[in-house]
Amino acid sequence: MALSASLDGEACSVSLPGPLSLDGGGSLAPVDIAYEAYGALNADKSNAILICHALTGDQHVASTHPRTGKPGWWSRMVGPGKPVDPERHFIVCANVLGSCMGSSGPASAADDGKPYGMRFPVITIRDMVRAQAMLLDHLGIERLEAVIGGSMGGMQVLEWAACYPNRVGAAVAIATAARHSAQNIAFHEVGRQAIMADPAWHGGNYYAHDAVPTKGLSVARMAAHITYLSEEGLTEKFGRRLQARDAKSFGFDADFQVESYLRHQGISFVDRFDANSYLYITRAMDYFDLAEEHGGLLANAFADSRTRFCVISFDSDWLYPTSESRLIVKALNAAGAEVSFVELSSPFGHDAFLLDTPEMNATIDGFLRAGERS
Repeated sequence: MALSASLDGEACSVSLPGPLSLDGGGSLAPVDIAYEAYGALNADKSNAILICHALTGDQHVASTHPRTGKPGWWSRMVGPGKPVDPERHFIVCANVLGSCMGSSGPASAADDGKPYGMRFPVITIRDMVRAQAMLLDHLGIERLEAVIGGSMGGMQVLEWAACYPNRVGAAVAIATAARHSAQNIAFHEVGRQAIMADPAWHGGNYYAHDAVPTKGLSVARMAAHITYLSEEGLTEKFGRRLQARDAKSFGFDADFQVESYLRHQGISFVDRFDANSYLYITRAMDYFDLAEEHGGLLANAFADSRTRFCVISFDSDWLYPTSESRLIVKALNAAGAEVSFVELSSPFGHDAFLLDTPEMNATIDGFLRAGERS
């Protein structure tokens, strides 16, 4: 098996026998994992970097997305001459467990040949990380130079450092939190209820009905997308400007540009994402509480850790505000871990980590290079 792929996006997939033990009880076998890899392992296999994606992301981190035709979701970070460079690193990005882009999830076939639907087991962030560890075992990678991710990807980064401290040289957690707040859970519940209220959902068995709960999933995406932005960014981009008209319609069409934008986000999302996967992944995020997993004290998760940490937040991110990052840093300090922290200024809200943010790139580049020199 070749351990390299071009930035054109060679698709990789593996079916691992398992079983994978799950936090909710029971196990999953086999475990299918879709991933992409860039660059090549060096002789001592010490240059591997794992990138963890966010809720609606996938393995196509730096290659053209096969469904949308758009560039990879983090092509600003990954590529020649960029902070995560295939000339220096062997880069792996795996589609998370529960997703719909090739890894095992509710749309996958169960033993009876039919899609799991709601029969798929409820999963956690830690389950996702265990599946990634299985993939790295399969690839012969015992230790990571770094694991990097933002948002839900940052949760996986923290879980990696807690579960496999001896396998992680450096951890970069961006725009994330060590647990989901009540507000985070509330927004996710609105989205889930929108999906399940769609008549086309059919109790999660819409596959058998040749139907897709597009209306519910679209509304869920619209509601979530608002949380990824900032008031400043929305005002600057849209304000109260009207959409393709000179006056209000006094109806319920998309009068305002921001309404049209959100509708577009919802419609385009249903073409590439499975509604049940949205239910399962948001539930995994809601269950995430790293302190709870370690006796109620977050510092316990990083006890005696030799991993180097870099924590990055954005001043306009109200979904995972800087206060959440400071809690992580405080716990790392209490555990005696080596940690760097920076709050960056951006008008783009939570989505800033996905956009053109030179200060973030420079921070991560310097952090990785410092580790390579040591």
